[in-house]
Amino acid sequence: MQRAAPQTLTAQPAAPDADARQRFLASPAAHAGHAGPVASVEAIETHMSWVFLAGEHALKLKKAVRFPFLDFSTLDAREAACREEVRLNERLASGVYRGLMVLQLRPGTLSLVPEAQADPQAQTLDWLVWMRRLPAQRTLERAIVDGTLSAEAVDALGERLASFYAGATAVAIDGDEYVARFQREQAISREVLLRPQFHLDGAAAALDRFDAALLAQRDAVAQRAQQRRVVDGHGDLRPEHVYLLQPPVVVDCLEFNARLRQVDPLDELAFLGLECALAGAPWVGPRLLQHCRVALHDPAPPVVWTLYTAYRALLRARLAIAHLLDPQPRTPARWTPMAQRYVAHALRTLDAL
Repeated sequence: MQRAAPQTLTAQPAAPDADARQRFLASPAAHAGHAGPVASVEAIETHMSWVFLAGEHALKLKKAVRFPFLDFSTLDAREAACREEVRLNERLASGVYRGLMVLQLRPGTLSLVPEAQADPQAQTLDWLVWMRRLPAQRTLERAIVDGTLSAEAVDALGERLASFYAGATAVAIDGDEYVARFQREQAISREVLLRPQFHLDGAAAALDRFDAALLAQRDAVAQRAQQRRVVDGHGDLRPEHVYLLQPPVVVDCLEFNARLRQVDPLDELAFLGLECALAGAPWVGPRLLQHCRVALHDPAPPVVWTLYTAYRALLRARLAIAHLLDPQPRTPARWTPMAQRYVAHALRTLDAL
């Protein structure tokens, strides 16, 4: 009996690794098909993404990372997060988010094309969010630093945000559970901020004082949930995400965790006010607060704003110092001074109580 000759299997070429993909996306050639001739590409690395600025286009590639609060470790998860980011950001950045781009591997060649032009025969390596590039000099952050921020621009932003919150989906949450969320986050902040290797002055005092204040004002905080004030908000309302255009545009909504977007508008405004204050414009937060309280018919007591501000300062301190827990932290000298500034701001805020 004659045996069949053994078949020879041809090994498929390995897909380019993350560094090779990043280098390709940072090259002008990658963007020629959708952005036209591009002289150079600016690549910006964040904790969870790479952003590529090419001509009038901006693209965001999510890193294949996994944290307790997100999971981008699979291609399907990154695609789903990209789609959710485009959907959610239509609320405050209409027309800015164009859709998705797909990074594919054709025989020996990488290509980057709009989703509608994807080759069904090619291997899909990753998905990117595709945006219209916005002028960096028009951010709220830049206006504060340059000293060009006007009251009129802040009022226009307040009007935009008030309209957004008025139309946002209300979240049904029990008052006790709402308070418990702050307590759980505080427990995590305490575990991180008080690690002996960080030596953060005043962290223990700030944490203790906030816990006592939250306990004393528990009913006022719980009422925010009971009054259906909690909504599906933005989730990451920072000055660098606000563009003072006409009308104002807010990008980079938090897409990867719906619970983290469940916020009281006053909490989110307190966060933005905190960041503006640390950037040099402490008047912005109170002005936005007053505008939105009137527009939303919200008679919240001032203590709620104070508690939210202190909470956000401690949370930001934790997120800053936690970078040093990464195996290879980016810009390691940056995080301890930043965390210390947030702790100091929390203490000053708590003095008002």
